[in-house]
Amino acid sequence: MPKPNLALLDGLNADGTSIVKSSRQLIEDQLADGNTHIVESDVIDELEDTVLRLSDYLAAVQMVVKETFSHSVWVKAEVRNVSSKGGHYYFELAEKDETGKIIASVRGNLWRFKAERVLKRFERQTGRTLERGVSVLMNVNATLHPQYGFALAINDIDPTYTLGDLARQYALMLEQLDAEGLLTLNKSLPEPFDIEQVLVIAPENAAGLGDFRADADRLDHVGACHFHYETATFQGNHAPQEIRQAIIQGVTRIKADIGRLPDILVIIRGGGAVGDLAYLNDYDLAALVAEQPVPVWVGIGHERDKVLLDEVAHRSFDTPSKVIAGISRHLQAVTEQAKQHMQRLINATQSHLEHAKLSSEQAMHSVQTHSQYQLERWQGRLTSQFEKVQQQAKFQIHIAQSRNQQTLDSIQSLSSQQLNEARRRSQYQLGRIQAKGQHDLEQASRHIDHLREVILLQHPARLLQQGYALVQNPSGYVVHSVSQVEPNETIQVQLNDGRLTATVTEVEPIQPHQ
Repeated sequence: MPKPNLALLDGLNADGTSIVKSSRQLIEDQLADGNTHIVESDVIDELEDTVLRLSDYLAAVQMVVKETFSHSVWVKAEVRNVSSKGGHYYFELAEKDETGKIIASVRGNLWRFKAERVLKRFERQTGRTLERGVSVLMNVNATLHPQYGFALAINDIDPTYTLGDLARQYALMLEQLDAEGLLTLNKSLPEPFDIEQVLVIAPENAAGLGDFRADADRLDHVGACHFHYETATFQGNHAPQEIRQAIIQGVTRIKADIGRLPDILVIIRGGGAVGDLAYLNDYDLAALVAEQPVPVWVGIGHERDKVLLDEVAHRSFDTPSKVIAGISRHLQAVTEQAKQHMQRLINATQSHLEHAKLSSEQAMHSVQTHSQYQLERWQGRLTSQFEKVQQQAKFQIHIAQSRNQQTLDSIQSLSSQQLNEARRRSQYQLGRIQAKGQHDLEQASRHIDHLREVILLQHPARLLQQGYALVQNPSGYVVHSVSQVEPNETIQVQLNDGRLTATVTEVEPIQPHQ
């Protein structure tokens, strides 16, 4: 390849025109004449030794792209990202292979004067917004701007293709759930006998949740059922993940609080945009719901369209209000069933009681008849035995009487001998006692006389006549020791012919002899 002639950069032709401008004009003339096959050789000859500015080169390429791809085409792509500014929408479009690897990518621009019409029609027919992850069929033109690069100018978007792709994805997810045994897994769980603990997953502050709680709070107030609430968003790309987290957190919290799983799991969403339903068509969310160990009741707030949660749930309702109505009906049915069981139990009990009463009466009559027979039989035996006992008793009494008479005679004889001996000994002891008593009486009389004399000698009056005195404290008690008197205490001194009142000035104990 020869080196370019730098001298020709921004150079002039012989006629004074710019080489680049002359080349551009040549391309335009040839394209205008339809001679696209000679453009390449002519341009190469004209620019072979010329160094171009980037803007001029891209302008030339822009012109070629514009003329070559002047007709719009329909292109299938996946939206990787979308943003808007000033009413314009900017897309990142891509194509992926079967492994999910991106094999082509390009920018796309939907200008303001077309955006409102195109996007409104797409949202109205598909029921969802145009966002990341959506497969679309776009009518585009190729554009190349020297400053902003290559992009596709979006003229229109076909909503039917996106609807078909969503339906295809929905069918594939249903097929996968069915192949893995998840489509009927939760449906196969038995109906709960009683609904006492309910876990509710719902959008926060949603109108549907308010309608649900209006009746749920009444059931909770009367103690018929207890509700535990977890909130999550039900629209947007993060909705499936948040709902899964709410289910896991709610089940874990209830198990920790009451020690067991809830009786049912309720997932509700009130009425809203139809497009929001698409966010609930998530395989991981549907699989988690199908694998719950308790029945899942779903009320998504729609009547015609289904979502994957409806397909895998134990029971599906049109609205949240119908879910709480179903719970109420179930509780009423359980109550009515319990009443019926109770009535059957009462009837069976009464029947058993009547049967038992009849059986008891029959058994009593049989017992009475048998007892009467046994009684008469034993009475005959007892009469015979009684006569034998009487005869034997008479014989034993006769023998006993004979033996008793002999014993009585022997006892009387022995008693007479012992009585005589006792009378002799008693008289002897009486004589001794009388002698001893007379002696003791005389000795006691002598002792009494001696004591009388001693007492007379010790009489206070006699002692006072002999010069002794009787000392008393103010309370009138006789003083026997100096320890009973305190200094300055008044005492009474009784003499033979009178009484003195004295005050103690000193107390001097007498020391005992060593």
